[in-house]
Amino acid sequence: MTKSILSLAVAASVLGLAVPALAEDVKLGILGDLTGPIESLSPPIVAGAQLAFDHVNAQGGILGGGKIVAITGDSACDPSVAGPAADKLVNTDQVTGIVGAFCTGATIGAATSAGIPGNVVQISPSASAPALTTLEDNDLVYRTTPSDAFQGVKLADLLTAKGVTDVALTYVNNDYGKGLADVFAAQFAANGGTVSANVAHEDGKADYRAELGQLAATGSQNLVVLAYISGSGLTILQQANEGGEFTTFFGGDGMIGDAISGANLGNFVATRAGAYAGASADTFTKLATDAGLDPAATYAPQAYDAAFLLALAVQKNGNAGREGLSAALREVASAPGEKVLPGEWTKAVELIAAGTDIDYEGAGGPLDFDAAGDVDGIIVEVSWENGAFVEKGPVQ
Repeated sequence: MTKSILSLAVAASVLGLAVPALAEDVKLGILGDLTGPIESLSPPIVAGAQLAFDHVNAQGGILGGGKIVAITGDSACDPSVAGPAADKLVNTDQVTGIVGAFCTGATIGAATSAGIPGNVVQISPSASAPALTTLEDNDLVYRTTPSDAFQGVKLADLLTAKGVTDVALTYVNNDYGKGLADVFAAQFAANGGTVSANVAHEDGKADYRAELGQLAATGSQNLVVLAYISGSGLTILQQANEGGEFTTFFGGDGMIGDAISGANLGNFVATRAGAYAGASADTFTKLATDAGLDPAATYAPQAYDAAFLLALAVQKNGNAGREGLSAALREVASAPGEKVLPGEWTKAVELIAAGTDIDYEGAGGPLDFDAAGDVDGIIVEVSWENGAFVEKGPVQ
């Protein structure tokens, strides 16, 4: 080799060492129930997740300056739709992880069809049925909202505290409805109450008067509906109100949505996952408000947390691959570690680069996942008043 060629080779080598690695974009999925029985609840959930990704991209990006590219799919709150939608995200779009789905059945359908076989981490902000706890998921499926094993107890306790001693109960016949109904009925009975009728119903029917006849025949004036307000829930409330057999109406989180205005109810009380009262919640409230979003929208805080956690796990893992992401997620979500709040992406990146453990405290509160990927949480009472839902505070 001549001296000139050798000099060029050395220079090229030195120059090569001086050139930083190219930033790596990361594709993350948002698998939402954009159509179907909870479509009225979905927009603020999607917006909450996207806000977290926006904060990451606005603060220098991920993995050395790459951008998060969000790819959205529609699972329609239906396992048969969620499977193909997840398959596209996992195998065609090649996402690293997924926020969603929103309904439990859709979450399980997505996971079993594509997520688990593809080694993809899913974090649902709103899938609440107890069935998710026992899913054989290879530690890939998580949620940032408490299980209905908790919400069902709190709904029963709320009714007991209000002096309700008997109820007629109907629930949509799926994982969400049955899981919540079973827990509620057991707790209400343990509290000394009477479930005078317990009737499953199928979603998507135009007429529920036969089921309402069974419920009303018991004589209870209190109707509990555990379904989806953009599906069977609204129709049941409309027809129950028209029939005049019930005077008081109750529900779970699936019944909270503006579509309830079509039922013309004088009163309706429900429960849902609530926002944590602390510095992280205050931080998220400001961030969401500044972005023009409602910080109290149902599951918006939990969606932000799911998305921000997923980004933190990718950053901790050090690459856009799927291997090791679940372990990284558990590391950034749990103590010990320096606290990171919503929006504090730059701080988190610096701490991770320095080898410092972090502990993300989210908009919905601490997110210390248990062995099943579940978290504790807060259940709040929400009341329909003068054309709007009003949060009354935590259920004790």
